[in-house]
Amino acid sequence: MGTSTQKKQGNQWKLLDYVMGTLFVSVFVFLVLVCTPLGDSFAASGRRSLAFSFKDSRNRDKLLSVVEAGEPLEACPQELQDHMPCEDPKRARFFGKERNYYRERHCPPPSEKMLCLIPPPKGYKPPINWPESLHKIWYSNMPHSKIAERKGHQGWMKEQGSYFIFPGGGTMFSDGARQYIEKLEGILPLNDGSVRTALDIGSGVASFGGYMLEKDVLTLSFAPRDSHKAQIQFALERGIPAFVAMLGTHRLPFPAFAFDLAHCSRCLISFSSYNGSYFLEVDRLLRPGAYFVLSGPPVQWSKQENEWRSLQDFARNMCYEMLFVEGNTAIWQKPLNHSCLIRRKQVHLCNKKDDPNASWYVPLKDCVSRLPTSLKQGVPEDLTPPKWPKRLSYPPKRLSVVPHGDKAILLEADMHRWERRVKYYKELLGLALGTSRMRNIIDMNAVFGGFAAALIGDPIWVMNVVPTSSLNTLPVIYDRGLIGVVHDWCEAFSTYPRTYDLIHVVNLKSTIMDTTGEIDRCNLVDVILEMDRILRPNGMVVIRDTPDMLEKAMRIVSAVRWTGSTHDAERESSGKEKILVAKKSFPTST
Repeated sequence: MGTSTQKKQGNQWKLLDYVMGTLFVSVFVFLVLVCTPLGDSFAASGRRSLAFSFKDSRNRDKLLSVVEAGEPLEACPQELQDHMPCEDPKRARFFGKERNYYRERHCPPPSEKMLCLIPPPKGYKPPINWPESLHKIWYSNMPHSKIAERKGHQGWMKEQGSYFIFPGGGTMFSDGARQYIEKLEGILPLNDGSVRTALDIGSGVASFGGYMLEKDVLTLSFAPRDSHKAQIQFALERGIPAFVAMLGTHRLPFPAFAFDLAHCSRCLISFSSYNGSYFLEVDRLLRPGAYFVLSGPPVQWSKQENEWRSLQDFARNMCYEMLFVEGNTAIWQKPLNHSCLIRRKQVHLCNKKDDPNASWYVPLKDCVSRLPTSLKQGVPEDLTPPKWPKRLSYPPKRLSVVPHGDKAILLEADMHRWERRVKYYKELLGLALGTSRMRNIIDMNAVFGGFAAALIGDPIWVMNVVPTSSLNTLPVIYDRGLIGVVHDWCEAFSTYPRTYDLIHVVNLKSTIMDTTGEIDRCNLVDVILEMDRILRPNGMVVIRDTPDMLEKAMRIVSAVRWTGSTHDAERESSGKEKILVAKKSFPTST
């Protein structure tokens, strides 16, 4: 009896020892995780594993809720330092190569969007200020030597010590863009304000666009992500307006009749192929009376005589007038209306139901985009704007997209509003607008481009973005002599990481809502993460929105490791609008 009792008590003491030991270990582990850096490491590891667990949407939803609460996100793997979600070569290989379809936009589904911060390259430095950046950038910010190795003899760019330098050359103008542009001036009115907006197709590192700025011509350069790895990335690091795009199977994300000049220097696009759909896309983008410059093959190019003949025939059928052909350069001018085209009947006009300004994932057409017509006379409207800079403040006819109100009064009020706001930004919010510290700016919800117009005297350029969920006012922006694109902010923007110094947005909520304003199409975390991806370290973000929206945004701002503060809007502002100003921290471990 006594022995049995002692054995039972012994077992109870062993069980109690086990429970007490387990409790002690648990408390010890808890204290270690809470009070030491090891806990942060475990937490980070857990968040990191969730960030890359794409297959289970529950993991993503869990991490989204953590980020919305303000928990800091971790860095993505270093190999993603140049990651572009919608132009990812790993994704592109699953798409066909016909008409370069694989090099167009192919975005990941929401479940595969990464929830981590894109890191800069090792040794990243604050970019060199404009205008010095036109001529040189830091090698460490873009350590890709392929273009310098392949194109150095043509004056594109060269590696020199800790820099890449840009002599200003190109394949078709190895003596320099400035000399090339001077030759074009003999044919084109580049000095009297007639030409203001230009499109450089297949631009390389965008030296043409950089030197066109000396003529007060605002050139938007574009090229795809290709084997050269970083053409547009170099252009943007230099401070030149640029965008990643591919002329393949879909329209480019610009409105119709937007550009005064289209330029292609050895862009290697067969403009007359596929029923002339590439030439027709250029025609859609050109304003009546605008110019098309083609320098390089097939213009009088050896062994490309048939293609050159075919291109000339197609341009003639489009009623384009050839103004100049010498060597390997040809210049055409677009007709002012459709009268010649209708008489020749070689190329047909698009159906009247086709919206020439619709461009977001719209397939290329094999017809000529119709000019807008006057409702009273039924004849094409004259879309020729006043010369620059008068056109900036002149109410364009395409303001008619706004359904109500006097258009002239509407534009004037918008201009005065943004003049007040920008003055407030500079004087009371301390933004470095107008200084050499800011060059590349993006306005995520640009409306009429009022923010960009108010900054026109500063050494900056603004990419005006009109969201796909908004009224398409991008034609008005181009009519004013500014540039921009249409975009859906529920997808990644077509640019490399670290390409903008300032991101500005009014009504951030509208970028994720549907057209009814009632349903969120995507998560705000993904939008702010995309803002972080394209923002340079030390870059600034300005968000104008309601206090409730800014409170939600502020928690996510903490998660992406920006420092931010909210401010009252200027006294003249109406409503409950507040302003969030945030700064992206500069990396300390690169």
